[in-house]
Amino acid sequence: MRDIHLRYAHESYHEDGQLATFSLECPEDFNFGYDVVDDIAANDPDRMAMIWCNPEGEEHFLTFADIRRWSDKTANFLQCHGIGRGDRVMVILRRHYQFWFVAVALHKLGAVLVPATFMLKEHDLEYRLNGAGIKAVIATDVGDISAVCDAVAPLCESLVLRMIVNGAGGGTSPLDETGLPVCPAEGALLGSALSGPEGICAAPALRDGWIDFNTGVRNAPEGLARCMTRSSDPLLMYFSSGTSGNPKMVLHDSTYALAHLMTAKHWHGVRHDGIHFTIADTGWGKAVWGKFYGQWLMESCVLTYDFDRFSADEVLSLVARYRLTTFCCPPTMYRLMMQADVDAYDLTSLTRLSTAGEALNPDIFDFWLEHTGLTIYEGFGQTETVVSIGNLMGSKPRSGSMGKPVPLYTVEVKRSDGSRCNPGETGEICIKADPHPAGVMTGYYRDPEKTAEAIHDGWYHTGDTAWCDEDGYLWYVGRNDDVIKSSGYRIGPFEIESVLLEHPAVRECAVTGVPDELRGCAVKATIVLAPGFEGSPALTQELQAWVKEQTAPYKYPRIIDYTDELPKTVNGKIRRTAIREKDYRTDSPLSGA
Repeated sequence: MRDIHLRYAHESYHEDGQLATFSLECPEDFNFGYDVVDDIAANDPDRMAMIWCNPEGEEHFLTFADIRRWSDKTANFLQCHGIGRGDRVMVILRRHYQFWFVAVALHKLGAVLVPATFMLKEHDLEYRLNGAGIKAVIATDVGDISAVCDAVAPLCESLVLRMIVNGAGGGTSPLDETGLPVCPAEGALLGSALSGPEGICAAPALRDGWIDFNTGVRNAPEGLARCMTRSSDPLLMYFSSGTSGNPKMVLHDSTYALAHLMTAKHWHGVRHDGIHFTIADTGWGKAVWGKFYGQWLMESCVLTYDFDRFSADEVLSLVARYRLTTFCCPPTMYRLMMQADVDAYDLTSLTRLSTAGEALNPDIFDFWLEHTGLTIYEGFGQTETVVSIGNLMGSKPRSGSMGKPVPLYTVEVKRSDGSRCNPGETGEICIKADPHPAGVMTGYYRDPEKTAEAIHDGWYHTGDTAWCDEDGYLWYVGRNDDVIKSSGYRIGPFEIESVLLEHPAVRECAVTGVPDELRGCAVKATIVLAPGFEGSPALTQELQAWVKEQTAPYKYPRIIDYTDELPKTVNGKIRRTAIREKDYRTDSPLSGA
């Protein structure tokens, strides 16, 4: 290990070993693809970058030299199809290894990486393609996302390229009576048939109107001349759900990649000789938090398991199989693993556990400490940031606390008038933004008004509330708007309400979150029915199915409550807060699944 991250990070430590100060220096021409991936590949080519496997039996060990080679080939392939600096490319690749080839290639070309989940439905995808002016989509053949794209492509003028990736099953393959995956078609490659040095991108995928990605990349030339890029160029864009209007488009530059050193080194505890595993689909921001930037800046290896449905036993078995050292997942998944026989698995290789996305309940914290001897270190961040509050290396967590502000940022809990809250007083978490700090979004793409609402008076306003104790530990309270956090997903009520209101039975509706032991929050819809309709279990199931068909399935309301009227302000605005307060105050009977 050559500590290349110290070219960009300046650190100092207290006598007890805890991080005291942390700052970043981002050269004007910094490019993560060339200056991190290719640098390691040139000077330590056999260093392991990623171990990748799937339930179908495919397994790949990819060095940094491999990542350089395949990302160069991918860049050449994309370049020959007209992808270049500033072009926005939507990437929907689940957990396929091709995601990393594409991401590094786009960075090298100066194009903008726009990850998205495979669970999007037509109106979700149409908004995103048009909103971001997407030029190309690179999508998996696993599931129906390619068909969804075909349905909306005629409505999206900017979309000129569609590329399809053979996903080798992605954990969705049917199994035979022995538990082995069954090939989907005569002569098709699947599972172990794709393993080995010649197996990378070996299986083609054919679909009308789409370019076969795997074949194109395999046939592309090796070697890539460095393209001219700037660290201030747009690097990455994510869609983040809000309470009103469509999802916001969060734009980051290359300082975001460097800022994830705080995430990986000082929160995850990643080591250059370890293997880190973050459970996250590449369509979500948490994937680059735990499977990409910071880990590779630390010259470390990441594990990626390309599964479809979460299995606690499968995930626990991976720890011993690959001798994982650091691990991160949302509290919901820790709870699901608690339902398995944790003590039956060899978890002794683990040195650190971390979590984010939801509040960590004390029972989860206590269980894992009792059964593994390991503390779960909680952290807080957003799509708009890297980790900004956390229990960092060497700290002493307090159960239920997010930790303390990280040294990269100045964080204060503020009142609505901008003044600082007293200890114990709930307010909004704000990050000092003058000068603009590394890792905080450059803004919401094509939305200067929302950008100005979030970043003003020298501070970035997170929209999340917390209180700070006398010792500087922060304790999460909730959103100061109505975004629902369920099983690690951020769900905007507006999107679900829009879908429900298209159903003839729904006259008015309000979507909120209610406490849920497993998910943290469950999505609830409070509905005023149209004349001629009556609430019933059958109608509840029909409305739930309707939402699943029209938008990403994870958004569907697990609880539906029928009412004669919704609480509103004098101006007619629905008061979701009143609904939430009632649900948290009483055990009112709710119908649903």
